Amino acid sequence: MKIKGLILAMALCSTITMGAQGAGKFVPFKYGNMDQWVTRSIKESGIIGGNQKTLYEVGPNMSLSGNNPYTNKGGSPWGTSNVLAHVSGIYKTNCSVYRDTHAGHGHCAKLVTHIEKVKVLGLINIKVLAAGSLFLGDVREPITGTKDGPKAINWGIPFTARPKALRYDYKTHLSTSPNRIKQTGFSSASTVAGHDYAVTLLYLQKRHEDARGNITAKRVGTVVVKYGKSTSGWVENATYEIHYGDIRHMAGYNASLMGLRTTDYARNSKGKSVPVKEVGWAAANETPTHLVLQFSSSHGGAYIGTPGNTFWIDNVGLVY
Repeated sequence: MKIKGLILAMALCSTITMGAQGAGKFVPFKYGNMDQWVTRSIKESGIIGGNQKTLYEVGPNMSLSGNNPYTNKGGSPWGTSNVLAHVSGIYKTNCSVYRDTHAGHGHCAKLVTHIEKVKVLGLINIKVLAAGSLFLGDVREPITGTKDGPKAINWGIPFTARPKALRYDYKTHLSTSPNRIKQTGFSSASTVAGHDYAVTLLYLQKRHEDARGNITAKRVGTVVVKYGKSTSGWVENATYEIHYGDIRHMAGYNASLMGLRTTDYARNSKGKSVPVKEVGWAAANETPTHLVLQFSSSHGGAYIGTPGNTFWIDNVGLVY
């Protein structure tokens, strides 16, 4: 059904060890203090209720109105899982990243796992689980179908430095349930074994584009952090060492989150969205070409998670 395809498409746009804080120069990402936000006012189609919705994007303080595709403003490197979909003439939004307040620090980002609900003509109910995701990159709007969702995301930004660590402030409110759910549309939620985690993923890559526009990469550096418990408040200046080279023999290595990836997309030099296929581990002294960084309120992939999981992020940067 067209409406179900609309909701599934948007949900698809929605993934360990803590180091000492250590010394070094902290360099924030542009808009990494999360104090400036773009607000978008969008009206959904009448067939699904015609609601006026607000979407939030990290970028210069400004307000936008109208059902227009969004592109990153003011040189912002940040994308979110907040998207506008336009499928078969129907406009629908998903909002799972919000502007929030961090006492004494201005604003912050609030990432929420939730059930996106749609009632068609007041009769047909559709429910899909969507996680909150904040990442370096951008999304090509509007989303036009279920297959369009993953390809719309442009993962990562050009980057050629070799930082020591990733640093940011965070807070969590996480479920204690031993299991998650999978909610994909019309059917009832099913149980997925395993506790739901909020996660931070950082990958430094050395990418190569061939003459046909295909992109391969070698993994230069890695950080993966899993959060399984709620915090009592903000944890400030949390610092995580970047591990360079082949980390498969490192204590705490988790192949499902830290291993080589082949399902992420990026735009090649021709502007076409293609998979970025990691083909090996780079030498520990290699220089990257791109940086991938993602914060997510759930870790199980599309449609899987625990509603209510919340992950706050602020003051994001790198330590040199």
